[in-house]
Amino acid sequence: MSLHGKDIKIFAGNSNRSVAEMVAKELSLKIGNCKVETFSDGEISVSIQESVRGSDCFVIQSTCQPVNTNLMELLIMIDALRRASAGRITAVIPYFGYARQDRKTKARDPISAKLCADIITTAGANRILTMDLHAPQIQGFFNIPVDHLLGVPVIAPYFQEMFKDERQDVMVVSPDLGSVTRARNLAARLDVALAIVDKRRQKANVSEVMNIIGDVKDKRVIIADDMIDTAGTLCNAAKAIIEIGGAKEVYACATHGVLSGPAIERIQNSVIKELLILDTVPLDEDKQIDKIKTISIAPVFAEAIARIYEDKPVSPLFGE
Repeated sequence: MSLHGKDIKIFAGNSNRSVAEMVAKELSLKIGNCKVETFSDGEISVSIQESVRGSDCFVIQSTCQPVNTNLMELLIMIDALRRASAGRITAVIPYFGYARQDRKTKARDPISAKLCADIITTAGANRILTMDLHAPQIQGFFNIPVDHLLGVPVIAPYFQEMFKDERQDVMVVSPDLGSVTRARNLAARLDVALAIVDKRRQKANVSEVMNIIGDVKDKRVIIADDMIDTAGTLCNAAKAIIEIGGAKEVYACATHGVLSGPAIERIQNSVIKELLILDTVPLDEDKQIDKIKTISIAPVFAEAIARIYEDKPVSPLFGE
């Protein structure tokens, strides 16, 4: 990819090094010379070992598990680059942690997503590049430009190829009301109908399926969500779609495969035939099961970085 103007540098923390290396390869660049280590007491040490004066620097770091460690790595790397007189610093955060804490749900709750936005900005980031924030309005928590990529344009071609001759038997389902916009976007790209699972959440990470809005009987269903954490919502929705709705098969897709706690066991024992996720969060070896397929987000992030560097619009990456 031909880049021009002032020099561009890609740096990576420890959270998702493989994605950073693939992004750099797409751009025909090398990862910047930077050591991110931990002192014996747990404090994070960052050493930028090349000049970044006047450079356009992109720091690739998902704030996934261990969330606080990865967030601090990102903040300290940004601070180090700012103090080394980097020309512009873009925080590339494929998965933005704390995004679910985007509002007060009861008295005296924090709004941790806003706090994270503030400290990333204070550290010295000039721009944010991320994908599928849990709540799109989190873009407004930042006082710097945010380029918000979408996972659906990356996911859709996979299912278009899978169901290219059986489109009339396919249906996209939103697992809850909050994911309707995302599911509608996927349904439109696949040119299929949409249904919604209506559920009532009793407490955190526990959900009860109440009703299915739409006729999924004898359909091959794709459940579309932004993230899968403990997989309770996903597996309950899949079970209801088969048992209550009478669907023939259930597939699932999500941008962020957080997959914490009992997620892998639940998915393995569920009625879901296949789960497609993007690699915004690294998939540990013990979580790699036959049901889970992964698509790399490196090409789309590389293209976005190139466009930001060249001052071109990022919106063409998702058809706008």
